[in-house]
Amino acid sequence: MDERIITVPNALSFVRLLLVPVFLWLVLGPEKDGLALLVLMISGITDYLDGKLARSLNQASKIGAILDPVADRCYILAVVIGLGFRDIIPWWLAVILPLRDVFLFGLVPFLRTRGYSSLPVHFLGKAATASLLYAFPLLLLGDSTGTVADLANVFGWAFTIWGVALYWWGGVLYAFQVRRLLVTTPRVVRA
Repeated sequence: MDERIITVPNALSFVRLLLVPVFLWLVLGPEKDGLALLVLMISGITDYLDGKLARSLNQASKIGAILDPVADRCYILAVVIGLGFRDIIPWWLAVILPLRDVFLFGLVPFLRTRGYSSLPVHFLGKAATASLLYAFPLLLLGDSTGTVADLANVFGWAFTIWGVALYWWGGVLYAFQVRRLLVTTPRVVRA
């Protein structure tokens, strides 16, 4: 990974971050669900493209390794807040998803004692995030009437249940990775 900041993948991640407040405003302000869905679709497409382009263009960067998961977490937080305030999802769900990230953030000081700032993303975490990023637009689409809304609601809740389970399972696996690292890696002494 290099130190470059201005790359195509980083620009895509930055656009995703800029669209987070736009999404929240669309959902909570004028309740323009169609446009909010469009923003989520753009977010999903750019999430896929930034990683693919980083690899294919050889533009993987340290800032990109931070921006991408931060954008994912911001979207998940924004969506659960928006859907919670709209009573599309229950508040317990809106709390347990960000709680996992708070739990993992609490592990960072332990990682730093071993010279790490984060752990590599594993497939389970990516699968959980992908499942949730499918779930939320479907739940938003399901907040209507008709056959399409009914189907979107069913599939949205299926992805939500699966995504939450994977999200927390991934969090527990990260915690075990941190524990293993603490046991097997010597403490870094800072000057």
